[in-house]
Amino acid sequence: MAAEPSPDETAPSFEATIANGDVESFALDDALGDGPVVLAFFPGAFTPPCSNEMVALEEHLSEFEEAGATVYGISADSAFSLNAFREEHDLSFDLVSDMGREAIDAYDTEIDLGDLGLLGVSNRAVFILDEDGTVSYTWEADDPTTEPDYDELVGAVKNAA
Repeated sequence: MAAEPSPDETAPSFEATIANGDVESFALDDALGDGPVVLAFFPGAFTPPCSNEMVALEEHLSEFEEAGATVYGISADSAFSLNAFREEHDLSFDLVSDMGREAIDAYDTEIDLGDLGLLGVSNRAVFILDEDGTVSYTWEADDPTTEPDYDELVGAVKNAA
């Protein structure tokens, strides 16, 4: 397992599946070059804290987009589950299905939530990359029920633009 990337380091690239209403392949390298990229890792779709976080990101989406950023939610859920989750919560940003754990391993966010039966999922974490793929901001929850400070994320995106 890799160490969590730190600010000023090149973000680890990964490939996964994107849930954008359809199911398609996704490569982080293809998402770079058009402004900052927000990678919001979360433990599991349809769980209350994760639903709250993704809805809050949607509520701040216009602020992220004004700074030129693209937002991706990432979890170990299947793309089919994530598409249902996007639809239920009316999310307009794409979700990334990392069932192979490539991104979770590359960003060192793996956690086991045994009491929920969730093993090898991602902790709640946010990485903001500048358009060149350099990590400009990191945040990882001490407790997976904790959500990030959304205003802080917007400020970090503006700094990365």
